[in-house]
Amino acid sequence: MIGRLFYLAAGAALGGYAVHRVNRARRALSPGGIAERVEGQVTEYRGALRELNEDLVQAVREQEEELLRRYAPRKGRRPLPGDDRRGLPGSG
Repeated sequence: MIGRLFYLAAGAALGGYAVHRVNRARRALSPGGIAERVEGQVTEYRGALRELNEDLVQAVREQEEELLRRYAPRKGRRPLPGDDRRGLPGSG
């Protein structure tokens, strides 16, 4: 008698778990479930692209500062031959 009750309870538990998994899979494969998954991935990609953009902006600023330190005209410095900046963009 106890053995039959055990198998009945085990079967009910396994049946409930199987129904839960089937419903979850059905929900994931529905158009709404697919849209939620895609939306989550797009949000992750958007965040990654934002971080990449911030890193690139920082790297460009550091590079620009280094170039300005290296090549910006200093007070009292004589221009070197070929140091004509008229043809450079932004030299206005």
